[in-house]
Amino acid sequence: MKKFAIFLGLFFGTAGIAVAQSGDAEAGKEKSQVCAACHGPNGESPSDMYPHLAGQHEKYLLKQLKDYKRASETGGEEGRNNPIMMGQVASLSEQDMADLAAFFASQEEPKGETAEDIIAQGRDLYRRGNPETNMPSCAGCHGPRGNGLGLAAFPDISGQHAAYTKSQLEMFRSGDRANDPNGMMQGVTEKMTDDEIELLSKFLSGLY
Repeated sequence: MKKFAIFLGLFFGTAGIAVAQSGDAEAGKEKSQVCAACHGPNGESPSDMYPHLAGQHEKYLLKQLKDYKRASETGGEEGRNNPIMMGQVASLSEQDMADLAAFFASQEEPKGETAEDIIAQGRDLYRRGNPETNMPSCAGCHGPRGNGLGLAAFPDISGQHAAYTKSQLEMFRSGDRANDPNGMMQGVTEKMTDDEIELLSKFLSGLY
């Protein structure tokens, strides 16, 4: 295994949202203590079941929190349906969510690793997509290094746990996750095979 600063990017895409109010990172640090069990004290998750939050774009984090909140209010019919997170955000105010997003965005993003033997194949799939199945390039939305687009709220997916990335791609493909604007990620993942999802998930983990 070796760390690589390689080109890549991809997926939990969401369109831009307006930040209702400015978040306070210091206030968010205090409020984040309940998040630490799953996401780590600074947003670097110790378990590959849960995402790293450190260094993620503030607008993206805020949108996800609002989507979980919406799901908690609609019994999962709208927003982002996740029983754990729906319970966590149910009592959060708009300011609480803004503060949490500001705090995690202010933290240093983690650095992951990619196995050397999959770099070339993963990079090609990421850059070109799969022309035979009309799977588009991932770099178009997430950038050559997977840093995403903060203003558009496309997430930074570099250095993310491979297992978490894989689970989200599979959920987009199945429709279990549907909080992507205009079904963008659902449209991409429905063209992806299991092997392509596995490859991209592992490749993304070492991108930074």
